Amino acid sequence: MVNISVCNVRETANFTAQQETQALLGTPVHILGISDNGNPWPHVQLPDGYTGWVHYKGITVMSYDEYHAWNTAPKAIVTALYGIVYERPSKKSATVSDVVAGDRLVLTGKKGGWLHVRFPDGRTGFVDKRTAKPEADWRKSLDQGADAILATAKSMLGFSYEWGGMSPKGMDCSGYVRTVLAMHDIIIPRDAGPQSRVGQRIDSMQELRKGDLVFFGRWKEDGSAGVSHVGFYLGGGRFIHSLGLVHISSFIPEDKFYDAFNTGRYLFGTRFLPYIDKEEGLCTTLSNPYYAE
Repeated sequence: MVNISVCNVRETANFTAQQETQALLGTPVHILGISDNGNPWPHVQLPDGYTGWVHYKGITVMSYDEYHAWNTAPKAIVTALYGIVYERPSKKSATVSDVVAGDRLVLTGKKGGWLHVRFPDGRTGFVDKRTAKPEADWRKSLDQGADAILATAKSMLGFSYEWGGMSPKGMDCSGYVRTVLAMHDIIIPRDAGPQSRVGQRIDSMQELRKGDLVFFGRWKEDGSAGVSHVGFYLGGGRFIHSLGLVHISSFIPEDKFYDAFNTGRYLFGTRFLPYIDKEEGLCTTLSNPYYAE
């Protein structure tokens, strides 16, 4: 289990290696092997199928029984973009860890306006109820509609771009899409190319709907799409994406948000919401086998 708020997943077993992606606290990972060059680096596979190397401090190794117990235990889901877990139910007490939206902790109790939580490595602490919700309450209020998803997307306007980033601390384009959707319990492929191949392809820009994904890149000589960028369609010719920072752009020349560069490399859109749990690559934590009981 990932044991820190945001765990960097690298291309090779080295701190200087390129960051491929990230995994959030409480994410189940499967260990494929370990490279030990003085500091152990587990080679892991994430719930979306992505693989990479993590420093051993970023995860907690569990037996099958411990893994099963974690997956079946009541959870607290971090819903605020940022937060702190404290040693005691007081913001004046010592910090145990930071947390970000989408982090998952075992819920062990409640005290006033606080949730008592446990980390995969056994640390415990208290998180404000305005920062996290019991999973049962979170699921009751979960909205996977386009308007709710786009409201979450807009809540990160101005957030910084980070290659391989997949949390509010910093996101690349596809990581931004993944981060937003994870807050609505939707798991899709990690990178823009694979993201473009799930759901229903929408070739006509006039047929795009709010909440569709829009893809950018270039057409190859063989007629296939070389996808290199992705964002959410907002409607009215506008889209929101992470490029430099999270911001709104437009396909319409008369719009103050007109983006000539991305309009010039627009490829197509996809509609994914109707296909969650209906095709491979689109699922939730309830149906993904990594989170299964």
